[in-house]
Amino acid sequence: MKVNPNYNSREKLLELYNKPLLELVFEAATIHRQYHNPREVQMSSLLSIKTGGCSEDCGYCPQAARYSTNIEAHKLMTVDSVIEQAKNAKANGSSRLCMGAAWREVRDNKDFDNVIEMVQAVNDLDMEVCCTLGMMNEDQAVRLKNAGLFAYNHNLDSSKEFYGDVISTREYEDRLNTIENARKAGITVCSGGIIGMGEAVEDRIGLLMSYMEMETPPESIPINALVAVEGTPLEDQKPIEQWEMIRMVATTRIAFPESVVRLSAGRTKMNMEGQALCFMAGASSIFAGDKLLTTPNPEFNEDKEMFDILGLIPKAAFADGEKPVTIPDEKILERKRKEAERQAEVEAASAKAKEEGFEPRKITIA
Repeated sequence: MKVNPNYNSREKLLELYNKPLLELVFEAATIHRQYHNPREVQMSSLLSIKTGGCSEDCGYCPQAARYSTNIEAHKLMTVDSVIEQAKNAKANGSSRLCMGAAWREVRDNKDFDNVIEMVQAVNDLDMEVCCTLGMMNEDQAVRLKNAGLFAYNHNLDSSKEFYGDVISTREYEDRLNTIENARKAGITVCSGGIIGMGEAVEDRIGLLMSYMEMETPPESIPINALVAVEGTPLEDQKPIEQWEMIRMVATTRIAFPESVVRLSAGRTKMNMEGQALCFMAGASSIFAGDKLLTTPNPEFNEDKEMFDILGLIPKAAFADGEKPVTIPDEKILERKRKEAERQAEVEAASAKAKEEGFEPRKITIA
C-alpha cells in the first residue's frame, strides 16, 4: 500500500495530524511494523561535492550566492576525493551516500561527466548512491541511471501555496518536472520538505497532498526541521519543538506506509528521547556524520551510542531495491578517447622536435 486510502484528502490528513500525539504515534508505529523492520534504521552520509555560489534565492539556504553567510564556496570535488569520503562513510556504518551540488540545474559539461564517474565509483563500493544536483532533464536522468544512481533527491520543500514565500527563482512545477524525469529514467525518488519556515500546519498537509497526487509517491520522504543560518532571510525563525517533528514523521508514515521516512536536518535540536519517538513513529533513516551539506549534524559516535541504547540496527544497502547495474557512459568514453588522441599527438610532436634537434629560442631580459 503506497498511499493510505483512509487519508487521501486534506481534511482527513489534517484531522490525522491533529490527533492526540500518543494516539498518532501508536497508529504510526502499528503501520510501520506492518511494512518495515522497526529495529532497522539506515545510516546515510551527505557529502557536499560542490559548495556555495548557487544562483537560487531559497530563503533557507546558506549556499545562495546572494546571501552573506559564512559558507566558503568550493569547486567540484575530484572523483578520488569523493571515493575516499565514501570509503570513510562506509567504514563508519553508512550504507548510502547522498552527493549534493549547489547548482540550479545540471549542465552537460565536464563537471557533470565527473559526477557520472563519482556515481559509478560509489556504486562499485556497494553503497546506495543518491544525488541532489538541482533541476535535470530526461537525458541527464538516463545518464545518472546508467551510471548506477539509486535515488535522486529533489525536495518540494513545502506546499504549493507557501512555496512562493520562500523561493522565487524556481517554480513548484519545475520541481515536479525534475521528479518526473527521475521517475521516467527508472531512478527511485527521494523528496520531502522542511518544517519551521513560518508555514501553517495546512502547508505541511499541502506538502503531503502533493505526493498523494502523484501516480507513484516517493520511495523516500525526508522530513527536515529548518536550521536557521545567519545571513539568510529565515535567520530569525524560531526553532520548532521536537514534538512537531514527531507529529510530522508519524503523519507521513501513516499516509505513505511503504515509503522510507527519513529523519533529516534538525536532529541536533532533538534529544535522544525525541529521536526515539520518531523511530517508533516510523522514521527509518538518519544522516550520520558531523555535517549535513553545510549545517551541523550529530557525530557518528553519538549515533552509535544511540543505536546501542535503543536497540537499533543499521539497515543494509539495497534492502529496498536491487543494486543498479553500471553501464559505460558513451560521452565519457568519447571524451577520454579524444583526450588520449590529443596527448598522443603532443607526445609525438615533442619526440619529433627532439629528434630534429629543435630547441626553444632563449630570450634574455635585461
